[in-house]
Amino acid sequence: MNLGKLKQIAPREKWKHETLGFTPWLAQHIDELNSALGLELEVENTEVAVGPYSADVLAKDIGTNKYVVIENQLEKTNHDHLGKSITYASVLDASTVIWIATDFTEEHQKALDWLNDHTTDEISFYGVQLELWQIEDSMPALRFNVISKPNQAVRQAAKIKAEELSERKKLQLDFWTKFAVKLKATNKIPSVQTPKPYYWFDVTLGKSHIHLSNTFNTNTGIVSVRVYIQNQISETMYPFLESKKEEIETKIGQTLQWNPNNADRDKVITLLHTTDLNDKKKIDEAVNWLVEYTIKFRDVFSKIVKQKI
Repeated sequence: MNLGKLKQIAPREKWKHETLGFTPWLAQHIDELNSALGLELEVENTEVAVGPYSADVLAKDIGTNKYVVIENQLEKTNHDHLGKSITYASVLDASTVIWIATDFTEEHQKALDWLNDHTTDEISFYGVQLELWQIEDSMPALRFNVISKPNQAVRQAAKIKAEELSERKKLQLDFWTKFAVKLKATNKIPSVQTPKPYYWFDVTLGKSHIHLSNTFNTNTGIVSVRVYIQNQISETMYPFLESKKEEIETKIGQTLQWNPNNADRDKVITLLHTTDLNDKKKIDEAVNWLVEYTIKFRDVFSKIVKQKI
């Protein structure tokens, strides 16, 4: 068997200039970065003015609806780009900084780790190493290596310890932890949020202002998969989805509740399931039910939502 030789090539062989080459390419191929980070980002703009400087890419995290600053560097990391990234984030009110470079010094990797460990869970820093590889004379293949990211497990543990959870909150956290683990194991959802002791658990649909906001009611034992349409787009998106009602319900295989609270400006489309909070087996069945229909809802609604974009 003849095998080709795998070799690494310098990114500047493909992109001669960061601003004119790599940044526009990244804006058009943001899904490559999303896949590496487990996020869902939408590009808002490139070369965004921040005083006398400009942020390479300004994006929005669909899951949190917060801004993300992406700083590109087709060379080894330096203090200048670290400082600029933090400055851009502060001026643009971004919750996430993503620093892409071809090589990270040990000091800069430690700096990102330190920032993640000493900031709240509302602020995140990612270090991403950019590599290009090819076999013999093949087309180059890109690889993003994530060398620094928030340690969500540590952050969550610290937050839980500080809050001293009530029994109700512990029940919510346990339920959503089981749900998140099983949902992530299916590899059907690109971005699964960190479980928190809340009433709801959000899953993105690939567009801003509409998402799945699943619920777990610890008073009634009712679990739901819920499409949540925020008021910014509800006047156009909800009628569009309602016009597809028969198609949607056929594909999901269930009759759904369509906007039960007509007075609300935010609109919801819901499927309910009742469990027994005193029966561990029933709760586990509810988790499995929620995983199954979360995947069905996301598959069906995300495709239809894209028709409206």
